[in-house]
Amino acid sequence: MDKPKNGWNEYSKLVINELERLNEGISNLDTEIQYVKREITQLQAKEDNVKDLKKWKDSVDEVVSPSQIKELVKDVSDLKTFKTQAVTVWVVVQILFGIAMTLLKVFG
Repeated sequence: MDKPKNGWNEYSKLVINELERLNEGISNLDTEIQYVKREITQLQAKEDNVKDLKKWKDSVDEVVSPSQIKELVKDVSDLKTFKTQAVTVWVVVQILFGIAMTLLKVFG
């Protein structure tokens, strides 16, 4: 006749299977945790870069603001235009003075 089954054999297989499944789950979680740690490290590096850029911007803003830079560029452009006009007027006046002196010598 058959030996009666006490169930321990089947229960131990079930426990072993469950432990293996849990072990695999823990391994997957460890892998994901490592990935998350790498991502956090990268984010911290980016945050440090952003902080550095903000410090740089603040130091530049202490010297001159963007609106002041825009106004300064406009003023420089206006000065260049004025210089061109002034030099042109000076040359015309010199030419006219030269012509007047020549006419005075010829008719004078």
